[in-house]
Amino acid sequence: MTVQFSAHLTARPHRRPRNAGGCDPAGRRPRHPRAACTGTPGPDSGALAARFARQLVEVLTGARPSGQLMRHTSLDGYGQLASLVRAGALRRGGPADRPRLGPVHDRSPSPEAVEACVRVDLGRRHHMVAFRLEQRGPAGQWQCTAVEAR
Repeated sequence: MTVQFSAHLTARPHRRPRNAGGCDPAGRRPRHPRAACTGTPGPDSGALAARFARQLVEVLTGARPSGQLMRHTSLDGYGQLASLVRAGALRRGGPADRPRLGPVHDRSPSPEAVEACVRVDLGRRHHMVAFRLEQRGPAGQWQCTAVEAR
């Protein structure tokens, strides 16, 4: 999608300055920036892990249907998630107990993978949830490939 401006407008609202990402000296933004740019950092793995941890805990506590994470998990990862949900890995102590997530600890063993864990407090009970995210497919979509909860 190309935005065209009138000749009398010199400012470009909502756009990065030319060559801000170092991708192309002409200032064009590639269709898939992660694949086309060299040296450009990917998404913040900490923010990615924290966002996915929140969604994962909502599924494990029953606040969100597991089908909503289906496209964000591999086949093996979804099988592990479904078995944890069936087993009730994160049971609430009472109806008023809301899960409180501690800080998400993440590490990247490779540029295409993020491993993370988070402590979840449910009333008087404490749980640990660990998961692995990997970039897969031609578009480089992040998918959960493994989940564990105790």
